[in-house]
Amino acid sequence: MKLYRFERSTNVERVALALAYKGLELESIWVDPNDRTPVREISGQDLVPVLVDGERVLFESMNIVRYLEHEYPDPPLYPRDAARRAELEVFVEWFDGVWKGPPNEIAAELERPHPDQATVERLARRMADWLDLFEGLLTGREHLFGQEFTAADCAAFPFVKYAHFGVERGDEEVFHHILADYQPLGGTHPKVEAWILRVDKRPRA
Repeated sequence: MKLYRFERSTNVERVALALAYKGLELESIWVDPNDRTPVREISGQDLVPVLVDGERVLFESMNIVRYLEHEYPDPPLYPRDAARRAELEVFVEWFDGVWKGPPNEIAAELERPHPDQATVERLARRMADWLDLFEGLLTGREHLFGQEFTAADCAAFPFVKYAHFGVERGDEEVFHHILADYQPLGGTHPKVEAWILRVDKRPRA
């Protein structure tokens, strides 16, 4: 099994958490983001992560996590109950389709010659509101979908963690700076902060 990856990639970290949780061994292929030829040659597209498992080549982070669950079901990252599994899938779809919207829109706005500060502030408020949502979701539970670590935590943690840890020295990725700057924990989200620290202790492949 091989994983094509970039340093500090949020989407790669999703898969790295899942692989380590399942105890799977792999070879890491570190790719220069400025030369994506190896990724393109193996997968026909430019994005990481790309997982190669035998003859199978998979990309898109949560598709890879689903594949790992199907092929290597123990320990599980998804509920065995079909209804609960469907609920978790809805959460992942919401996170990728809705939650990621504002930080991506802020990035696009800041790249304009004259960014509209009112637009940035409106989008920033949505990001802050979702910290409130996560705080409520974590009431009475250790992880986003209950007491156990699941694919929901894999999906969200690499993005929400910036609220606590900020940006690593040398990281010039604009998206990461937005995640750090516009998710204000400020001591008002203790459950989110505890969850970030809890998940951060987990190994990555």
